[in-house]
Amino acid sequence: MPELPEVEALTDFLTEHLVGHEIVRVLPVAVSVLKTYDPPPAALEGRTVTGVTRHGKFLDLDADGLHLVTHLARAGWLHWRDRLPDGPPRPGKGPLALRVALEDGEGFDLTEAGTQKSLAVYVVHDPADVPGIARLGPDPLADGFDEARFAALLDGERRQIKGALRDQSLIAGIGNAYSDEILHAAKMSPFKLASSLTADDVSVLHKALRDTLTEAVERSRGVAAGRLKAEKKSGLRVHGRAGEKCPVCGDTIREVSFHDSSLQYCATCQTGGKPLADRRMSKLLK
Repeated sequence: MPELPEVEALTDFLTEHLVGHEIVRVLPVAVSVLKTYDPPPAALEGRTVTGVTRHGKFLDLDADGLHLVTHLARAGWLHWRDRLPDGPPRPGKGPLALRVALEDGEGFDLTEAGTQKSLAVYVVHDPADVPGIARLGPDPLADGFDEARFAALLDGERRQIKGALRDQSLIAGIGNAYSDEILHAAKMSPFKLASSLTADDVSVLHKALRDTLTEAVERSRGVAAGRLKAEKKSGLRVHGRAGEKCPVCGDTIREVSFHDSSLQYCATCQTGGKPLADRRMSKLLK
């Protein structure tokens, strides 16, 4: 799933390639991708792209005041085409969900792999009309997101810190991968209750959060859209690396599985050497 750093990089890439160009066609291929119907996607045609913005994990293309907003979800991606294929795309069971064509023959495709279709596209006059954007918490890389603001957000939270970091209404843009990376950098258990954090814990976690996301954005900056997935994976230290060695201490990276996701962590760095309970594996072994 693209998270804040990848969507930030896509924003920069599309700003360079889209701004000043006219949209000549918006072609939905998968009906499920459209979450709004008025204005229709065709209302974007003939308009010039004036800006590209990120809201958390949402990508926002401003075309003369009408916005094409996209959330790539778990398996969605944006593919830039220096030359789009001739003729309209054929609806079918393939990954193509929507195509945007420019006046010079360039454009991009939105695709989604797998059978669970969560990729979402909205055409709105105001990005705040998108429910997911309206409920977003503060951006963790904003200038005002200081330690005091972070502490205030966590005050009273009675859930595990991993879940709090991923809650888009609490903090915008952090998903499964970067929450693992942040907690590893902070040397903190993902199961630690947010309500149990001391002032020192909050300070350490805030620094790990800002540093991890800032470094990821810098790694992704200037990377072409088609290479961002590989760039993200290469920069992760624990997420998706179960069974490998921790780059800090050399211990084996462990995993906890859930019904639709998993987390990775280092027991030596984060939990005092104690493995976390993996309920899925426990059930399988019964």
